[in-house]
Amino acid sequence: MGRGREGRGDTAGLSALVSRINIPDLAFALFLVALGVLAFVFSADLQVGRAGSMGPGYVPRGLALIVVAFGVVMGVRALLAGGLAFPEIAWRPLLLVGAGVGLFAILLPLAGLAITSAAVVVLAGYAAYDVRHSENLILGVGAAAFAVALFVLALGLPIPIWPQR
Repeated sequence: MGRGREGRGDTAGLSALVSRINIPDLAFALFLVALGVLAFVFSADLQVGRAGSMGPGYVPRGLALIVVAFGVVMGVRALLAGGLAFPEIAWRPLLLVGAGVGLFAILLPLAGLAITSAAVVVLAGYAAYDVRHSENLILGVGAAAFAVALFVLALGLPIPIWPQR
């Protein structure tokens, strides 16, 4: 009694509400809002200035507000778009791409840009389930050559190409 339709309680209403929400988009919208708020908080000590005389906090705060606005719009769309369950997490790509970022940070000072770039691209390439070893190696060598040509030769950044002795 007093529980609504035939004793189903609040769970039926909640499941009906959740079935109309696009959960992945809502989760990403909440992430965007949190990221924008965090950026706004971290840039709070910076002077904003005006459009004609911008301070160091003008662009970070403006971008933070834009990110929050995108998050809010995406969140409203997720609430109105229709139901979509959160997909199963693909752990292999997540772990291998994350390991590639860590490998880059560890290997760059030790092995230089060429070896590091090739190793990271090859490792991240195995995140795909249909990877071909020869294509992955060719892509790694090509990306390493491109990274050396761009960052060291064209831009003149002081990054060692090969391991230092």
